[in-house]
Amino acid sequence: MRSLHSWRAALAAGLLFLAPAARAEGRESSTDSTNTATYEQLEVFARVLSYVENNYVEPVDGKKLMHGAIRGMLETLDPHTLYMPPEVFKEMKIDTSGEFGGLGIDVARKGDAIVVVAPIDDAPAARAGIRAGDELVAIDGESTQGMDLADVLQRMRGPAGKRVLMTIMREGFSAPRELAIIRDHVRIISVEGALYGGIAHLKVKNFQDRTAQYLRKELERLRGLNGGKPLRGVVLDLRNNPGGLLDQAVAVSDLWLPGNLTIVSTRGRNGAGGSEERSKDRDTEPNYPLVVLVNAGSASASEIVAGALQDHGRATILGTQTFGKGSVQTVIELEDGSGLKLTIARYYTPKGRSIQEKGITPDYQVPEKPGGKGEKDQPREKDLERHFKAEPAVVSEPVGTPKPKGLPEMKEWDVATKLADHQLKMALTYLNGLANSGAQAPAKASSTETR
Repeated sequence: MRSLHSWRAALAAGLLFLAPAARAEGRESSTDSTNTATYEQLEVFARVLSYVENNYVEPVDGKKLMHGAIRGMLETLDPHTLYMPPEVFKEMKIDTSGEFGGLGIDVARKGDAIVVVAPIDDAPAARAGIRAGDELVAIDGESTQGMDLADVLQRMRGPAGKRVLMTIMREGFSAPRELAIIRDHVRIISVEGALYGGIAHLKVKNFQDRTAQYLRKELERLRGLNGGKPLRGVVLDLRNNPGGLLDQAVAVSDLWLPGNLTIVSTRGRNGAGGSEERSKDRDTEPNYPLVVLVNAGSASASEIVAGALQDHGRATILGTQTFGKGSVQTVIELEDGSGLKLTIARYYTPKGRSIQEKGITPDYQVPEKPGGKGEKDQPREKDLERHFKAEPAVVSEPVGTPKPKGLPEMKEWDVATKLADHQLKMALTYLNGLANSGAQAPAKASSTETR
């Protein structure tokens, strides 16, 4: 990266070069006016930087100043646009491979507070009792109020074996409580499976490199456990899955859809830069009944999968309202090894629904626990500071758009009766009833698409 002085000189040179060029065109456009105003503000910024460098009462760290300035600029944008210093960016890249040193918590900002979106299953934080919706009051005794999100992530990450003191507040607590958690190698095995009476339960924890490949292998393993016989149904469990790689969400959706169907579309500023991902007509799973389990911790890539399978009638969505993150980020590596995660587009389900702020509404509302308690206070996109507002559907809402309702009365299934996980128990019982009746869940997806 350039030194601060050469960077400031480059800014000034840019001002001198661009302003005459704009005038030479002989017209005043709104873009020209905006650019001129921006460059004038950059000149003010360069002057402030010079004053701080030369006159502040103590010597200043130039790199720290610049990082702070960049973070401050991005904090005027949406909560998913972030600047990551080199050490944080390095950890983020490791994330997508599925292994890193840390506590295993996905967090978000809610006002001035940092809240837990979802703890990663079997990671140190989950084992210590951290729950979705917990507020992180302090880390190692330092308050998180107003703390930059990248700083929070950096403090939780690090070499395995070191203790991190987390102070949390939760509904029902009379005062914050401290939890001492030991960092560990967090290995996210993105797919885990189990078989219940011929019905597969596939837990997808996040969307990282090769998730779709692992999912296909797990399906084959479970078919082998089933004596090579066809599966009677599948529960695709996306609860507390915070998302990840878009291409893997597309590939996972494609497993259950015939060819040439829209999976997700994206649109950038003013509708520009639109793209559409479609299914391929190969290696599609058999048309057994399929249920997708979701909750408030199901975000981003998870919502893409749930929305695609719901819109095409390939799956029944069961659980509670999802997180509502309907924006797409790109990650840009900068010259000094730092990274910029920039929101560049909104995404839409095959029927043109924007998930932003709304989330995916399940076909059947099934609470985390019998009686309907347990999720209403979990944070969602709509609770985050500076989040994008929801857009109306790109097309008219079609007849049959899901309205939340409770599951019909079902005969208990002895295979699932003893499960402590209420939502999974209900999903398995529902699929068992469908399989016994020979019905689909809810209908066979067709390669003929209506838009």
